[in-house]
Amino acid sequence: MSWVVDTCMLIDVLDDDPRFGRASALTLDSYAEDGLVVCPLTYAELAPAFQGDTALQDEFLDGIGADFRQDWTWPDTLLAHHAWHRHIHRKRRRNLPRRPIADVLIGAFASRFQGLLTRNAADFAPLFPDLPLGRAAASR
Repeated sequence: MSWVVDTCMLIDVLDDDPRFGRASALTLDSYAEDGLVVCPLTYAELAPAFQGDTALQDEFLDGIGADFRQDWTWPDTLLAHHAWHRHIHRKRRRNLPRRPIADVLIGAFASRFQGLLTRNAADFAPLFPDLPLGRAAASR
């Protein structure tokens, strides 16, 4: 079963980020055999990096072997709904840090796959405690 790739890791590779680019590329390579999937939200988040050129973006994603044509489902919506509700409820009671709704949607989508590859595991773990989070290539 495939792993969902968080947007930040794709941008790390695309930009050859000096801090995270190599580690993100190695992580994607180490999980590629299981299959890589891009959430529809991530596809939209990548638009500015490709100046809105979908052909160029598709070529990049094909090049790293990521399936970017998976549909969003009603169960994804329900899981995101529940996770966002829990987060806002906890935030109001405990003054938790803000979380972008994008993390909730990506995490919900990833929940029906093998897990999520991200370098921001601490952002997703409280939202989706049962979601497997892929380990960096160096520690795998």
